Amino acid sequence: MELILLIIYSVIVWLIFFKFKLLPWNITSQVIVVTIPVIALTILILFMNICAPSSSDVRAQNYVIPIVPRVTGQVTEVPIEPNRPIKKGDVLFKIDPVPFEAAEKAAQATLQGAKDQLNNATNKKASLTPRIDLAKKRVEQFTALATAGAGKRADLEQAQSDLGNLQSEFLAADATESQAKAQIAKSENDLINARFDLEGTTYVAPANGRVANLALRPGVRATQFATMPVMSFIEEDEPWLLAFFRQNELRYVEAGDEAEIYMMQYPGRIIKCVVDSILWATAQGQMPISGNLQNTLPVTAPEQRIAVRLVLAPKDRQLFLAAGARGGGAIYTAQGKMIHIVRKVFLRVSAKLDWFVWKLH
Repeated sequence: MELILLIIYSVIVWLIFFKFKLLPWNITSQVIVVTIPVIALTILILFMNICAPSSSDVRAQNYVIPIVPRVTGQVTEVPIEPNRPIKKGDVLFKIDPVPFEAAEKAAQATLQGAKDQLNNATNKKASLTPRIDLAKKRVEQFTALATAGAGKRADLEQAQSDLGNLQSEFLAADATESQAKAQIAKSENDLINARFDLEGTTYVAPANGRVANLALRPGVRATQFATMPVMSFIEEDEPWLLAFFRQNELRYVEAGDEAEIYMMQYPGRIIKCVVDSILWATAQGQMPISGNLQNTLPVTAPEQRIAVRLVLAPKDRQLFLAAGARGGGAIYTAQGKMIHIVRKVFLRVSAKLDWFVWKLH
């Protein structure tokens, strides 16, 4: 763009001083002719870097999920290939389900046994209730007869003994019922866990993406250790686009500003974006939580830049961006809109240069 402006300026100078000779070509005019473009381009670039800041470091990043089996077992099937597109819900691998099916059946049997025990105890209590009521009435009757001297003392004692036996049976049935309810609750939890483990024998893709570091084959024993993933899953649904700027370039940048980027993956293509947010934090600004006092030595490391997250515009939302793709871009703020066109031309020229591969081997 600077070259284009210089060519236009040179044509104007040629027309004024040589073609039409409107002004004399002397030392004074020569100094002025050379000074004007230098000052003008300097001012233009300084304002453009504030109103339409650019970055030569734009990165596409994706979430990488370490895949760790939920259960430990022998792998029976790995129906996917590394570095191939995978849809959400596709099977990544399967573990031998036989021991987990057996555990589920055992939990079901225990649960059914506890339910049967509960039904028996409940039915027994229901059958004992009228008998206890009848026994109580007999005790009352024999008590009245014995008090009046018309009944035998032995009959009263027998009735009291029968009532006590029935009440003991009722209490035993009640205790059995309580134990059965507790066993049912435990068995239901055991069944839920068994079914959860059984479902874990088939691991599916959590999102659209690709698999890398595939270290799994049928016959391998997969373990549920967090530090031993069997593969890495790279999500591709919503890549993070981060553009890095110096801190003083972001004074006018706000969420919602228009942005354009170019990626080496797509030479010559301008990709439309929108500013999502500014990550106002760097490692140099992190306050460590420890018993150590703050380090007051001068910071010798290079200044850490601020990351700006960009979101693809709707028309480019389906564009595939490889994890780790690099490029450049610019943000167009609400200030100095007249000079945005200059930045856009700069950006498009830089994008065209990606068609060339600068190496000799």
